[in-house]
Amino acid sequence: MRLVLDWDGTVTERDTLHMAIEKFGDLEVFHALERQIGRELTLNEVIEVEMGTISAPFDDVLEWLLETVTIRPGFAQLVAEHAPLIISAGFRELILPVLEREGVSAEVIANSLEPVASGWRSTFLERDACPVCGEQCKRVALVGGGPFAYVGDGVSDRCVSLAADRVFARDGLARWLDESGAAYEEYSDLHDVRLALAASRSTA
Repeated sequence: MRLVLDWDGTVTERDTLHMAIEKFGDLEVFHALERQIGRELTLNEVIEVEMGTISAPFDDVLEWLLETVTIRPGFAQLVAEHAPLIISAGFRELILPVLEREGVSAEVIANSLEPVASGWRSTFLERDACPVCGEQCKRVALVGGGPFAYVGDGVSDRCVSLAADRVFARDGLARWLDESGAAYEEYSDLHDVRLALAASRSTA
């Protein structure tokens, strides 16, 4: 069974997009838009507007993130043992440098951005609309590729988690799954996921 990881808030201890907006963007816009996800706006539409409030030079933002972002314990070991796919609603330009900093190589599916002075522009991967949630969500990218275990924490992980054969959840995703009556395994760090996967192998 393939292992699939979310990035922001799952591999990273804090959401790096939120961090960048807090430091370099418009936090009032961020808070106003977060309440509209799944109501008036899709997740991609919200991210596009939020990232558009950042006009700082890309190198300045990336340097700050590389100095500030912390990775959840157990990540390197989990990658070494399971070669997971990382799938993110965020951006390759902000993910790949952190992986390089950590000395970790992993397959990444993510969006891309163009950092321009008038406001950073987001380019989202083209996918069909999901028949379940109606958005271009992660489920569309993964369903049909065989069984998978999924590790996530937030809004972008909701729909895809319901398609996974095994789910590890924390924070907002765990609360949403509780409300939905869906089963999941809670994790604190990625050592928890690694040990749970090892335990299931030993009893198989």
